[in-house]
Amino acid sequence: MQHIYADFHIHIGRTASGKPVKITGSNSLTLSNILTESKERKGLDMIGIIDCHVPEVIQELDNRILNGEGHELDNGGIRFGSLTLILGTELEIYDQNCNGPIHVLVYLPKIAQMKHFSEWLSARMKNINLSSQRIYEDATVIQKKTKELGGLFIPAHIFTPFKSLYGKGVMQSLSEVFDPKQIDAIELGLSSNSLMADQIEELHGYPFLTNSDAHSTPKIAREYQHMLLAAPTFTDWNKALRGIDGCEILANYGLNPELGKYYETICSDCNSKADGNQCMKCGSKHVVKGVSNRIKELGVSTSSPIRPPYIHHVPLEFIPGIGPKTLERLLDYFGTEMNILHRASKEELTRIVGDKLARLIELSRNGELIFKEGGGGTYGKVIG
Repeated sequence: MQHIYADFHIHIGRTASGKPVKITGSNSLTLSNILTESKERKGLDMIGIIDCHVPEVIQELDNRILNGEGHELDNGGIRFGSLTLILGTELEIYDQNCNGPIHVLVYLPKIAQMKHFSEWLSARMKNINLSSQRIYEDATVIQKKTKELGGLFIPAHIFTPFKSLYGKGVMQSLSEVFDPKQIDAIELGLSSNSLMADQIEELHGYPFLTNSDAHSTPKIAREYQHMLLAAPTFTDWNKALRGIDGCEILANYGLNPELGKYYETICSDCNSKADGNQCMKCGSKHVVKGVSNRIKELGVSTSSPIRPPYIHHVPLEFIPGIGPKTLERLLDYFGTEMNILHRASKEELTRIVGDKLARLIELSRNGELIFKEGGGGTYGKVIG
């Protein structure tokens, strides 16, 4: 069995028309930059790219396999050196049963299945080249198609106030839109953790995923999971979700929810905390409901399932004093962010960046940092 670190929600940069973003900088989300960042800087073993339905992305993957840069695994996924890429797509569902749009993730084992799915999608959406494009089809039909192709169906960032399952999509229950039996896992999003999500009883039977939803390379592995797999393949990831054959999720790493952009309910007019649907300061009703408030509305369960630990992980870019030059110094010495955040000793860190920053990294590991809460689309901040 192997210890695997994985982030399954990474975007390839697209313009409004669906064309690739023509930027040569290392932060742009080209396939080359994603592979390099994930392997060499973050220290990941598996990634999921959620634009693999786009014909141009499929063609690039085909070309890389033909050129010998990668190869398809018998049990699903494409291997690029020490990194496995899982083929995924993010869709926006807004069918007759939805109260608002819902983003979902579909993952498939091999390019052949993704090509078939891409053709199927192209008859049901306006622009197959876009990421998170709205699909004009009932949610249960999409679930059925996913299962026909041997795929995984996962609601994305389920509490985000916009375009999510509980944010806008349903009033109370996922069964209003989805077939519960054809959901394979739940992606929590940046403003919630396992403890918060388990207040909703209907989620108790699903494994939880923590992914970055990265729209730039520094955001990759903002959240991720630590898994035990026989091999880094689609099949073994599927087994880990079900906890079978020795495969399992060992831990979820995610932001403290207070650092997320939508933890608190915030007034859009004056950026102050709001109570319910009205701002306590200016009286405006233009408020963005926070995840913490929405979960309270959905009800509190009296029980909780046994889950892997949820470890509050603070990415280095959130820690005050760690700018680009300091980060490069750390990476030059320790190799990857995984090593810096979880493996380097305080003594080693102190030698490279001094006692103050070493202490902040250690406080982050122990869950002892103090935050200013985020909300209304603005991240929280580490204040000490």
